[in-house]
Amino acid sequence: MELTEDKDIKVVKELLQKLIKAKKTLRMYPQGNPIYVKTLEDLYTRFKSFFDYQDELTLKIGQNTIVYDSEQIYYNPEKEDNMALFLFKDGIKEITFKKELLQEELEEFLKVIVVDFDREKDKMSEDDMVTLLWEKDFQNIQYVVDETFLMDEIDEDYERKAVTSVKGRGTDVESLQRAYADGLEGMVKDEKKVSIMPPAFEEIQMLGSEMEKDSSDKMEKLITILFEVFSHAEGKDDLEDSIMFLKDIIRFSLTHGDIHTVINALGKVKSILDDSFTTDEAKKYMKMLFVYIGTEEIINLLGALLDSSSGVDEDILKRFTDFLDKDAIAPLVKILGDLKTIRARKSIIETLITIGGKDMQKLAAQLNDSRWYVVRNIVFILRRIGDKRAVDYLLKTMSHRDIRVRKEVIRTLGEMNGQGALQSLSECLDDSNVEIRIASARAIGNIGTDAAKKILIEKVSQKQFKDRDFNEKKEVYEILSRWKDADVLDYLAGILKKKSFFGMGRNYEDMACAAFCLGLVGNKEVLPLLYKFSDVNNKLLREVSQIAIKRLELGR
Repeated sequence: MELTEDKDIKVVKELLQKLIKAKKTLRMYPQGNPIYVKTLEDLYTRFKSFFDYQDELTLKIGQNTIVYDSEQIYYNPEKEDNMALFLFKDGIKEITFKKELLQEELEEFLKVIVVDFDREKDKMSEDDMVTLLWEKDFQNIQYVVDETFLMDEIDEDYERKAVTSVKGRGTDVESLQRAYADGLEGMVKDEKKVSIMPPAFEEIQMLGSEMEKDSSDKMEKLITILFEVFSHAEGKDDLEDSIMFLKDIIRFSLTHGDIHTVINALGKVKSILDDSFTTDEAKKYMKMLFVYIGTEEIINLLGALLDSSSGVDEDILKRFTDFLDKDAIAPLVKILGDLKTIRARKSIIETLITIGGKDMQKLAAQLNDSRWYVVRNIVFILRRIGDKRAVDYLLKTMSHRDIRVRKEVIRTLGEMNGQGALQSLSECLDDSNVEIRIASARAIGNIGTDAAKKILIEKVSQKQFKDRDFNEKKEVYEILSRWKDADVLDYLAGILKKKSFFGMGRNYEDMACAAFCLGLVGNKEVLPLLYKFSDVNNKLLREVSQIAIKRLELGR
């Protein structure tokens, strides 16, 4: 049956109603209950029937509506039992189900959407659906999130604290030390304002007088004072004192959520380092500040700020990241597993993608982290960086104890076109876990070389492959059809032509897989062969052959 446009819309409407009904049913019954099992199987059958004619199902989510192919298929203005609002309020704007969807993935998706987040938020570490969807790491369910929903309101009432007093009129750095200490105390208590008049240099005196008139720029002015002192420093002690004060300002500012002051200070440091008149001794001390912002102490403060309700603007974080060196990699990875919000974790992941390439060995060393979810994130970061030097490190992680890490490694090797990993991926095709086997086949398909094609043909030709589940075999055959060349065409046609008197049940499954994939290859020369099997007694082979014929005739 060919799906017309109107028929297509009707099928999707019915499928969505089945999904909504399944959401309610699975919430009522425990896993394993016959009603639970039947509901899941019926819904999955609906999806697979749809995917016989379409490659993906994309639903666009509005506040009270769900749209498919520009057609509204769901509307509910009420707040209760509103599927659209349920997804929309967590920022989900679009969901796509791909034709490779597995029943296990559909079940895990349903487990997420049956959660009543409003009632159960106290029991959860994070009360949003996006977090759970991200943790599931779906391969065939994709979603688009409106990032503004992930951002809490930014509190813009914060007024940066600055120096309000300096005691005494000394003539050396000791005077500035006393002024600085009293200044920080004033920032915390915000009690009294005393004229700043350190007499060491005329310029500092002028800035001190201005600070009394304009309290809004106190911290910036203190930084300016410290840089002036640094530029006039005489000897090692003066340099060390200036750097110590600047470190204190960086720590103080981040503690109070003022990352702007830190960035401005670091910008001044960079200018000093770029100045040809700056002495080597002075540069040595200034570089200490760039090392300091990558320490565990400062990275922890950054993580707390990212996790806070105010958060950090993406552009501001990028400016801060530009000052970080490779020494920040380990502290960043350490806090990655401790952050509470998905927004903060995404920010740290993006930061590691930016600086991870500065030292691939240091980043890859984090694959030894004891936390599986951190290791999976490091694999993802390596994939985003795209440096093929990472392949050797990833191969050592393929034996990780957690299947989610192994799947991420396998996927990464495929997307990085890691041809050196073909042998290891080939071995994974015989893994005891079906998810690993399928992930490996997909990775080999992504590599897409003649050697990769040969591996898949050899695998599907093996006797033990015939004993595997039909859905797994169909998946591997479908991956093989990506080559669309004479070798694959002849191989698939050969399976249909081959006669066997033993194990005909499994043989029919192989023939059905071959027929299905011939439809995907897109060569109409195989139509006469497919017609021969369009009316055979075996139901599976007959229906799949008919579907393949329609695909070829419609040119899909």
